[in-house]
Amino acid sequence: MEDKPKQSRTLILCSRGVSHQQRHLVSDLIRLLPHSKKAAKIDRKKNFSAFKDLAEMHSCNTILYLEGRKKICFLWLARYPNGPSIKFLVQNIRTCDELKLTGNCLKASRPILSFDKSFQSEPYLQVIQQMLMQTFATPEKHSRAMPFVDHALSFSQIFNRIYFRNFEITQGNEDIALVEIGPRFVLTPIKILSGLISGETLYKNGNYVRPREKALDSSVWNGSDKKMKKKRKIEFVGNPEEPSLGDAYGYS
Repeated sequence: MEDKPKQSRTLILCSRGVSHQQRHLVSDLIRLLPHSKKAAKIDRKKNFSAFKDLAEMHSCNTILYLEGRKKICFLWLARYPNGPSIKFLVQNIRTCDELKLTGNCLKASRPILSFDKSFQSEPYLQVIQQMLMQTFATPEKHSRAMPFVDHALSFSQIFNRIYFRNFEITQGNEDIALVEIGPRFVLTPIKILSGLISGETLYKNGNYVRPREKALDSSVWNGSDKKMKKKRKIEFVGNPEEPSLGDAYGYS
């Protein structure tokens, strides 16, 4: 008798001290990915070995870890057991409850993953695309997935940022339309490591500046004006300018 192939699963967990918005984002991702497994909150620096133990216990191939540091949020994507791992800065988080959009999809349905052509332009973007595919793509004939495809996950790489959107696929009399469901967020690649959230640095974003350093520079530059200091503090964790639909999907 032949052994059944192991099904791909994604372990989703977050760190302690995340905000309520980040916690709701984790809940949205769990509902969005029927092949996911939820784990308890852990601290990456104190309980590093717990990642391997949890992934092995839940039989997961990939790990999605949301790390919150006060108002700053990071996202880790890792491949179990030998890596690689990618660290992102997460900005412009909008959960499904906040957006209140009209789009809807069946629970546990399989998504279509859409990537723009820019992911093929650089080797590190190809690695990021493969990690996103392995994390967000629900395997065919998965035991917890429904045999329907009624929504699409869009990943658009613009201005060195990756914009995530979730759309419902609706079919009218003649054309097929997309209606956004949520959630939405923006990812800025920081670095790629060779191991499981550790190891040698394979890629590092030279244009990335830590949000705290941006806040420090702005506070020194505008140290005499308290109102400007408050405004700068809001801006450094604020949202990048969102592109128009024409920029994201190549039409005018």
